[in-house]
Amino acid sequence: MKDLSCDFPILQRRFDGELLVYLDSAATSLKPNSVIEAEANYSRLLGANVHRGVSGLSSETTQSFERARRRVAQFINADPDLVVFTPNTSFALSMIASGIRGEQYARVLVSSNSHHSNLLPWMQRFEVRYVGTDPLSPLTADEVRNSISRERPDILAINWVSNVNGANSPVAAICAVAREHGVVTVVDAAQAIPHLKIDVEELQCDFLAFSGHKMLASTGTGILWGRRELLDSLAPMVLAGGTVSSVDSHSYELKPLPNRLEPGTPNISGVLGLEAAVEYLAGLEGNWLASHQTSLSREMADLFPKIRGVKILGRFDASTHLPIVSLVPVLHGVTADMLCRTISDASAVMTRSGLHCAHPIFHRYGERGGALRFSAYLYNKKSDIHRAADALERAMHPFVKRCL
Repeated sequence: MKDLSCDFPILQRRFDGELLVYLDSAATSLKPNSVIEAEANYSRLLGANVHRGVSGLSSETTQSFERARRRVAQFINADPDLVVFTPNTSFALSMIASGIRGEQYARVLVSSNSHHSNLLPWMQRFEVRYVGTDPLSPLTADEVRNSISRERPDILAINWVSNVNGANSPVAAICAVAREHGVVTVVDAAQAIPHLKIDVEELQCDFLAFSGHKMLASTGTGILWGRRELLDSLAPMVLAGGTVSSVDSHSYELKPLPNRLEPGTPNISGVLGLEAAVEYLAGLEGNWLASHQTSLSREMADLFPKIRGVKILGRFDASTHLPIVSLVPVLHGVTADMLCRTISDASAVMTRSGLHCAHPIFHRYGERGGALRFSAYLYNKKSDIHRAADALERAMHPFVKRCL
């Protein structure tokens, strides 16, 4: 396996002499040098706003911004004017839920593994029902077919990859079922875009949303993609400069896509960083990423069940789950927060603890104290998983010993 860690300067940091191990990529990914440089070059060489001026610098900045849009569109095999820049996945999903017009949309079928971002916006306006018997296993096309027949929803909003345990659902097959029944599909691809190749033409969903900061780019960058007729019919969630072509004292005219849905000044440097992140991911050889991630998932599946005093939340199968695993303490007096801070301070292993914006899942399993989540990405190695397991075992040792 190739080692990409040298491309990520933060991985050279040491804490009390220990080299950093970063296993919190499901929260936010690290940035390679190329992304950092692309963002810095905006301030060094450009600095102007976009779509606002005709000066040489303004024109050059706008050209760079629109070049980034075209590159991102190419990455997901989409038309550039259907790629809308947003602050993040949460904002993009809220744009859909708040912008859909018409009384024909009343009931939304939401996957039971959803992040709050794919649940709360629908709760505001619609009657919400759930699909998926086990939120920690991949959703199946049969489950969706049965739920659609029973619930008769207008919209199906699904989470592609679980941020709690990496369960990877067959979204193309699920979207095909929804199409058969005339149901509009919304796909939260925040955890899918870093790990999987996405082609919206093959996927055949109606809307897709993801964040740049999950895929090596900056926070404050996201993408909303949609089918032209549906995207064009969305009411803008925010009306402001950039969304309108003309305004008089009593009315306004919206710009065409995608600008009508992009209010105000965007995160220009972040978008240029997103372009660099796409280039980095596109430059990976063949199926290297898929193979590497499977290797990391197998390492997790092998090591973490052996650690005494914790259990894996739900099922974790390297063949169906990406390298994201959540562990729950089972000994009295031990919390996920305590373990997260202990392995951070004692072993320089950075993870995440809590309910991971998935409260209904934890409530369902009776684990209201949350879990310790380990999430690996392309810059991680098998040795990182071993270091994390060793660190957790040392942290648990005093409590396990007390119970013997």
